[in-house]
Amino acid sequence: MKLRQPTDFLILEALEDRGRNVATNLAAHTGKSRKNINTRLPVLEDYGLVRKIGPAERSGLYEISSLGKAALVYQDQYDEVDDFESLIEGPSAGGDEGAEAQTSFARGDEDDDESE
Repeated sequence: MKLRQPTDFLILEALEDRGRNVATNLAAHTGKSRKNINTRLPVLEDYGLVRKIGPAERSGLYEISSLGKAALVYQDQYDEVDDFESLIEGPSAGGDEGAEAQTSFARGDEDDDESE
C-alpha cells in the first residue's frame, strides 16, 4: 500500500469528518485539485480505504471504510513502519487478543455481543 501524503490522508479525513462525498466537494475540503482527487479515489478504493456507493455505478459518491478509519488512527506511524497495510489490518489470527480488540475498535468494527 503506497499512499500519497498528504493528499490521501486529507481525502480520508474529509470523508471521516464530513461523511460520504464526491470529488468536487472533496477538492474544496482538501485544497487539492479535482483532477488529483479523481486520480486518488480509485487508488484508495483499490486499497479498501474508501468505497464507491450510490445507486449508479458512475455516481462518484464515496465513503470511508473501516480500514480507512484505521489508516487515520495509525497515520502518524505511516513513515515509521515497513508494512502499513498489515498495521491497519490488525494482528494475524492467534495474535494478542488485546491488540486485536484495539485494532478492531480503531477500524470501527462492531462488537457482535452488543448488536444483539
